[in-house]
Order: sequence, then structure tokens, then C-alpha cells
Amino acid sequence: MKKLTGPFTQILPLTGLPQKGSLKDSQLQVIKNAWVLSNNDRIITIGTLERLRKDHPSAQITEITGDRVLLPGFIDCHTHICFAGSRANDYALRSSGKSYTDIAKAGGGIWDTVTATRAASEATLVELLVKRADRHLSEGVSIIEVKSGYGLSVEQELKQLRAIKEASYKTKATLVPTCLAAHMLPKDFEGTRSEYLDDVLKNLLPVVKKENLATRVDIFVEDGAFKAETAMPFLQKAKEMGFAITVHADQFTTGGSELAVEVGAVSADHLEATKDRDIKLLAKSDTVAVALPGASLGLGMQYAPARKLLNAGACLAIASDWNPGSAPMGDLLMQAAVLGAAEKLSAAEVFAGLTFRAAQALRLTNRGTLATGTPADFHMYPTNDYREILYNQGKLRPLIK
Repeated sequence: MKKLTGPFTQILPLTGLPQKGSLKDSQLQVIKNAWVLSNNDRIITIGTLERLRKDHPSAQITEITGDRVLLPGFIDCHTHICFAGSRANDYALRSSGKSYTDIAKAGGGIWDTVTATRAASEATLVELLVKRADRHLSEGVSIIEVKSGYGLSVEQELKQLRAIKEASYKTKATLVPTCLAAHMLPKDFEGTRSEYLDDVLKNLLPVVKKENLATRVDIFVEDGAFKAETAMPFLQKAKEMGFAITVHADQFTTGGSELAVEVGAVSADHLEATKDRDIKLLAKSDTVAVALPGASLGLGMQYAPARKLLNAGACLAIASDWNPGSAPMGDLLMQAAVLGAAEKLSAAEVFAGLTFRAAQALRLTNRGTLATGTPADFHMYPTNDYREILYNQGKLRPLIK
């Protein structure tokens, strides 16, 4: 059935904008006092009530009262929200001066979450994940990438990925699973890092593919995780198996983004340590640069060089990195607004990074804009000026359609 929804004070369809490079707010199309015509949850067009009713007289009308600004649903293209346990102790230690690596060496860090996640049942993980996904959805995030990586064995990684699949049936948010078995070398694995990655390739990824648990593979490229020369053959083989590749890159040291570009990764995520040479490589490539301001806030470190990346011509997405250790907040809009202020990003650049450019990081071709034929995936804010959304830094909460 055709539906007419409106009127909206402003609609930002985010159509007609380039996938790469800097953007000015003057490039935003802002449609005033308009309605959305949809059919079977697909957008047909946007226009005035008079014109749309004339062309579609039988459409069902849903009237909106008060000032409302409409945007496409946000896309969080990097999260770790399938986990159990808490790392509040890690946070307290970091705040008192301990480094991320020092905490990990002392038994905290990722392995702490691995222990708690392994101890949790699949049903418990499903319940926790649905709760977090629903919270994200209530804050305007309708598509959520979700990584494994807290199992770190064939059996436990499969448990996580199966939990993500089951949770996808129990939330209205769209979940995009990613296999991050290459998060770190498990402490209980008797062998080298290369041998562990071979085990993932031989014994885990074929099952992931067979059960259709994920089409994406990620790896943490860092001195304390997997070095670029070790990660390279793993990523090449995963790609040959048909998986899309993404990389945790340049969080503390460089080398990851260069690897990501070389192997043709869909995205390179983090980039807090990225240098000018890496920025040029990313800008010339089709690899999406994903900034994770939540990790910068959680760790008290610099942001990814978002301004430089955009000026160089890169495609920049913004994601939350919601995880129990370095980015426990998970408030995507607030983090994006703070990143925008710190890195001097236009509203157009921030909204692009939360919508159609984030969609590119997940290879979603029909999401992130309000265009003809795309899903009617949108959310609205109680204001008459879209600039209020970022100005309020997450305190202006959306009203879901």
C-alpha cells in the first residue's frame, strides 16, 4: 500500500553527493515542508502534498505534527557489541595512567572480554546483543556491523557468529556480521601467530561460509596483535575464499592502512596513527577510511586525521567502535559531533560519514540516502533546523518513524 508521510520541516535526502572528498553544507539538498511517498517500505519520491496526492490519490496519509527534520537511518559500520562482561577495571587503570598495552600484558584488555564471552551461553549473547542493537536503533542507527573476535577459537567464534545471526531475527535493526577471529593470538593457543591464522583459514572460515554466518573478515594489524607481514597472506587467502576484507589499521602504529590498500580491503578502520603518506594512499584507493572517535575518547588519544583524509580526497566514514574496552559508550551521534568539532568537519561531511559513505564501507549500494527505490529507512528530529542535530552533540534525540 502506498503511504504519504509528512509534512517534514526539512528533509535531507543526502543524494547527489560524491562518495569521496570534502563536502560543504551548501552542497546539501534541503527540501522544505515536504512529504515522503513510499510503497511496501520503499521510497517512491519526495514532494509537496498537493502534487503527491494528485498523482497518488489512494495513498494512505500519515500526518506528522510539529517541527521535524528527516534524515536517512544512520549506519554504524564498525562495532563489537556481541560480548559479555565489563572492562570497568581497565577504564579505571587507564584513567590513572596505565597504557592500553600495559593493561593487556597484565591480563586485562581483550583477553578479559574473551574469558567472559566464552563463559556466556549463546542465548545470553543473543539477549545482550539484541538489547544493545535496540538501543542503537532508538538513537537513529538502523544498520549495525557486528564483529566476532571475543571467542578466539573455532568453537567459540562460531558461537559468537551464530549468536549474531540469531539476534538479527530479534531486532528491527539490520545486523551485518564480520568474522574477527584474527583479533589477537589466543593465550591458550599453542603455536605461532601464523599457525593460528592458518587454523582460522582451515577450520573456521569454511564453516562460516557454509553456514552463511558472515561474508566479511577483519584482522587487527598492530604490534601486539598481528603484524602486516603476517596478516598479508591471511587476508589474501580469505579474499580468495570469497570474503570481503577489512582491517583494524594504524591505531597505535602505522602499516595497517598501507596493507589494507595493497590487499584491496573494503575499509581501513581506526587510523589514529595514520601519517601523510598513508593518507595519500587511502585517498587514491577505493578503501574507505573509517574514523572511530569513540576509541579516541575512551583511550584519551588523538582522533583519526579526518580533515586531512577528506582534503586529500578519501572516502571517510564515522563509526562508534562500540566495545567493552576502548569504546564502551556506543553513542554514535555524540561521537560524530565531537569529531566534527575537533577535526573541523562540515555537517555535510559528518552526515555523509554516518550514512552513504558508511554504507560503502559495508558494500551496501542502496542504503544511506532517501532516493527512489531505496528502503524507507529514516528517522526524524524534533527541530526546524538540521544544524541543531550536531550542535546539540547527541542530546537532541531522534523520533524513529
